[in-house]
Amino acid sequence: MAQQTPTFKLILVGDRGSGKTTFINRHLTGKFETKYSPTIHPEVQNLVFQTNLGPIFFNTWDTGCQEKFGGLNEVYCVEAQCAIIMFDLTSRTTYKNVPNWHQHLVRVCGDIPIALCGNKVDIRDRKVMPKDISFHRKKSLYYCDISAKSNYNLDKPFLWLARMLIGCDGLEYVASPALAPSEVNVDSALMEQYADEFARGLAVPLPKDDDDL
Repeated sequence: MAQQTPTFKLILVGDRGSGKTTFINRHLTGKFETKYSPTIHPEVQNLVFQTNLGPIFFNTWDTGCQEKFGGLNEVYCVEAQCAIIMFDLTSRTTYKNVPNWHQHLVRVCGDIPIALCGNKVDIRDRKVMPKDISFHRKKSLYYCDISAKSNYNLDKPFLWLARMLIGCDGLEYVASPALAPSEVNVDSALMEQYADEFARGLAVPLPKDDDDL
């Protein structure tokens, strides 16, 4: 009997305009949408990643404008096995709302693997700096800067989630997602600078306030 392909339900949440739908569409179609159009109703997309353990599917729920924290319809989260919280690195407000999204996911979904992503790292006018990002440390979340426009780190949150769900640290991609060419080129020196700043921030004691921000 053929082995069933691992399939996981993933919930994608975050403030409006943080780039959630663009992030998914970049994986799904390889294209970058330049015109912002809010997602009115939840959309479900199946994303597949080829790994050294075989293909892995993420049944990805983009919750759209249903998502005002506290108002996210719990039916969308039923049997969710993992989640991504996304915020906009050019908007401090979207990061301040991360604890609300996390609290809601935990209340509804329980103890599931959650990745936190700061989108739009390609934009130089960054407002949420590496030293400001520490919520993931409190809650044992995975974190990475990403950019849908430049393809930067787009596959990393899915790889981490897959490793957690499969229970194998040795899981690796054997083929990269078929993304369209980057719309912009990130400044590699700046990305290294951000990575260094982020690493130094890991040695700083966590804030004592409950919301971390």
